[in-house]
Amino acid sequence: MRYAIVPVTPFEQNCTIFWCEKTRQAVVIDPGGDVERILQALADENLTLVKILVTHGHIDHAGAVAALAERSGVPIEGPHEDDRFWIEGMPQQSKMFGFPSVKSFEPTRWLKGGDKVQFGEVELDVLHCPGHTPGHVVFYHAPSHLAQVGDVLFQGSIGRTDFPKGDHETLIRSIKEQLFPLGDEVAFIPGHGPMSDFGEERRYNPFLSGRFG
Repeated sequence: MRYAIVPVTPFEQNCTIFWCEKTRQAVVIDPGGDVERILQALADENLTLVKILVTHGHIDHAGAVAALAERSGVPIEGPHEDDRFWIEGMPQQSKMFGFPSVKSFEPTRWLKGGDKVQFGEVELDVLHCPGHTPGHVVFYHAPSHLAQVGDVLFQGSIGRTDFPKGDHETLIRSIKEQLFPLGDEVAFIPGHGPMSDFGEERRYNPFLSGRFG
């Protein structure tokens, strides 16, 4: 499996493309905006989009899901159904955060922890990691030791928990019980900012080493 990061929206959200090297089938994770930029990135690698994946229902991650699905005709998978209220409120989110007006959407498939997502010859594991939002999911490719963690974890920081139905203790538990057991060597793509790995964050992230967590 290969990947590319396509920063989108004024929030510089890390929209991510995963693809199967053999079949050139691809998924786009968290198309928050800038549909043309995403489509161009797919074309540049001669990829065929087969699914849209969503980690959680915040607008900078999901604002362009409806538009990309309309353009491509592909199914939408994720997040967990506990984020339904965020997705249904997408038009209100666009006003709240000063985004262009966007549509809500109904995923083709809501995801749960333990589910699998497949494209080409690639299989991703789904982990339910609430805390930032109640329905947040993470996508993990075990053979590559690579995870797309959305806004659960960042280099040196963690996701905000001051939005509706966010919870700090739940977020810390998701990181320590769902992500860190995957192994220190696992690299992750966060929703914003540079990549890191779980070992680095387990040892040095101040929110997880006991200083704030």
